Amino acid sequence: MPISKLAVIRSTIAAFLIGLAALGAIVATTFWLVSETGTYTRLSMAIRLQRAALVDLRILLQDTETGQRGFLLTGEETYLAPYDEARRRLAAQIELVRTRLAGVPEDTAAVARVVEIISGKLTEMQQTIELVQAGRRDEALAIVRTDRGRVLMEEARRLFESMVANAEQRIADSVARQQATIKWLYWVTLLGALVIVAVVAGATWMAVVYTRQLVAAQREVEALAAGLEERVRERTADLGRANEEIQRFAYIVTHDLRAPLVNIMGFTSELEASLASIRAWFDKAGVPADDPIAEDARLAAVEDAPEALGFIRSSTRKMDGLINAILKLSREGRRTLRPERIDLGALFEAAADSIRHQVVEAGGEIEIAPGLPTVVSDRLALEQVFGNLLDNAVKYRSPERPIRIRVGARSEPGQRLVVEVEDNGRGIAAHDHDRVFDLFRRSGTQDQPGEGIGLAHVRAMVRNLGGDITLASQLGRGTTMKVDLPRDLRKSLRSAGVNAREPARETSQNRDDRG
Repeated sequence: MPISKLAVIRSTIAAFLIGLAALGAIVATTFWLVSETGTYTRLSMAIRLQRAALVDLRILLQDTETGQRGFLLTGEETYLAPYDEARRRLAAQIELVRTRLAGVPEDTAAVARVVEIISGKLTEMQQTIELVQAGRRDEALAIVRTDRGRVLMEEARRLFESMVANAEQRIADSVARQQATIKWLYWVTLLGALVIVAVVAGATWMAVVYTRQLVAAQREVEALAAGLEERVRERTADLGRANEEIQRFAYIVTHDLRAPLVNIMGFTSELEASLASIRAWFDKAGVPADDPIAEDARLAAVEDAPEALGFIRSSTRKMDGLINAILKLSREGRRTLRPERIDLGALFEAAADSIRHQVVEAGGEIEIAPGLPTVVSDRLALEQVFGNLLDNAVKYRSPERPIRIRVGARSEPGQRLVVEVEDNGRGIAAHDHDRVFDLFRRSGTQDQPGEGIGLAHVRAMVRNLGGDITLASQLGRGTTMKVDLPRDLRKSLRSAGVNAREPARETSQNRDDRG
């Protein structure tokens, strides 16, 4: 059954709304589940810190007892060093345990009892040490033989074991809840993705069916064109209307795809304006010191929400830039090449002049080898390729030394030419040598603007010229870009059987952002 334009429009709008609803549900649920996961993660970290504080306190107590016993057995003062060090650190460790376990009611009594035991044990140990130092060793040993210290230590060990076991159980509970949250996140994402895939598949099917109907109509017009002239005119009119519908359909699809991005940017601005009013209210009214909920609300309005909105705004801008970059990259592939004789020396001099002021300001220099050869190629493409490489050399220079850029060329068999652009900049790590030429891929520290399309664009242009580009680089030492080109582009085009297409010609200034 034929599909009408109205049905296509309605189906497209319905698919868009369903997909948007599914995406909204995924985003909202994901935010909530990620928040829950973060809460459980922070809880697990806090409990692990509690456990570590208890273990450290137990070790310090054992160190004091070990030092005391060594001194009582040998009478050598060297055994008092670990005793004194552990005793010195005990007070701070006890306070740390109290602070970290303040929010654990079931361990409050145990902590208090451990503190009492430590106090009693320290008193006994100090008393025995002082007796030995005074030459009253028998009295000190008599105190030890009462077993009071051993009983206190055994009780302390039981309390430590109990509190550590409680902490480990709380960690296990937190991890279990975190895993359950992650499982929910997995299922929500999977179901939402299935819904979106189904919507996209349905919309694609509708578009394919509708397009096939339009193509079939066009073929029918062509088949009937050999008949009556009137029918030709009628079918031609039908074809014109069909083409107009295709253009309108393309406009609708494009508009619907961009509309969510525009809405996000608009509502982001409204949210920022609303947050300004909320922050002003907090600044005026203040936050009660005893109201944690109000403090959380203030933090959300003053810190968390502005940060999230900033991420949203930067992401939407990046998305818009990426769309435009992809379109520009696509147009480059359809541009007709215009082979002409080009003096590489003059071309590089012109490209170097555009960046020379930056190099001079950085205390550097550009060296172009004399006697660079002449090639037959597309001037605009070469200007963009080598201009991009020179820009990257300046953009990613090393702050530790003045920039040095050297340009040279050498002949290769098969009427090939390899042009090398060498710099002493940051360099590229070995594992990034191939990926820097991929679309939207960048390497190293991301402290320079760009979308990761510059070198991908360069490689596309070089390959369109019948060549290839590679690099040799060492991190921290510099990079050499090697562009392999045919000396005569016309021969490469003839051998490849390229059919020329002529879009609007661009100027050499219209370069993409370098990646």
